[in-house]
Amino acid sequence: MTLRPVLGTDPISNHRMLQDLLSGSPAGKLELPPGRHEIADGLRVPGGWTVRGASETDTWLVATERTGAPVLHVLGSDVSISDLGLQPAPSDPGEHGGDRGTGLTIGEYLYAAEPTWITGVDVRRIRVDHGSLRTANAIGVMGAVSDVVIREVTVLGGFTGLAVHWGAVGADVASLVGPTFHPHRLDVAGLRVSGAIEGFYLSSVHDVRVSGASLIDVEMGFRLLPGDNTDRFVSSPDIGARIEIADVDVEWSGPLYAVRIAGWGRSEIDGRVTVLKYRDSVVRDCRLKGTGTGNSWSPVLIEQAKGVTLQNIAITS
Repeated sequence: MTLRPVLGTDPISNHRMLQDLLSGSPAGKLELPPGRHEIADGLRVPGGWTVRGASETDTWLVATERTGAPVLHVLGSDVSISDLGLQPAPSDPGEHGGDRGTGLTIGEYLYAAEPTWITGVDVRRIRVDHGSLRTANAIGVMGAVSDVVIREVTVLGGFTGLAVHWGAVGADVASLVGPTFHPHRLDVAGLRVSGAIEGFYLSSVHDVRVSGASLIDVEMGFRLLPGDNTDRFVSSPDIGARIEIADVDVEWSGPLYAVRIAGWGRSEIDGRVTVLKYRDSVVRDCRLKGTGTGNSWSPVLIEQAKGVTLQNIAITS
């Protein structure tokens, strides 16, 4: 079933029409016409749907209300999102709101109870424009998510272009009860980020590949992180394993570093510090150009990250 809605100028009516189609119809294809289409709030995308426009520069979904909801929030498996421009409403979700205020979020950070895993999501030719905003991420892949393909995504502005983060059961980051859920089997290629605070980060993941990224005019290029609680809630030999970051260009000018690779994390529950054991993970063929602006800076900062191999990292000022 292919749906081709006719959208108007009223953001409330547009949002109601699109959400009713996504929530009330059998899963199928939602094809959006060219134009800038204002919607009052973000759209929840259940499993099985294909949502696509004419192209990433011709079809735009523009959120108008500052609720912090992602413009598109994928909450089910076997979803395809392509050929769209996404403009979130201005928001400031805070340090632990990485899945909020985005153009696109797959999954969630915090869960009331153990969730069903989201698998089989395909994202291609998406453009997220935050303008001058630097407080919200552009794309979030959070929690119980696996088997995701992301291709040819362009990000303008925002805090982090692509945030890949573990999730957990708990009311907030200081009261997690576990278990935790760690994104895996992600394949990201052709990510382009400009004018953001950071290009991308991977936090407490496994079996992830990021290749062919271009991160320009950023304060930080990318980070590989263990997560605040590393693997304390779910002991697994997979977390931190088989991660590859390859063929990345970074042009940076920030106070601290172009790349940070860390193995230690401090829990906000009780301050406990744990160290993640990376295995079979590599950062290779990266080109870092720029100079730090702080009193103490380094193009590459490595902190207790045994098990991560660096190969062919070129640094120029």
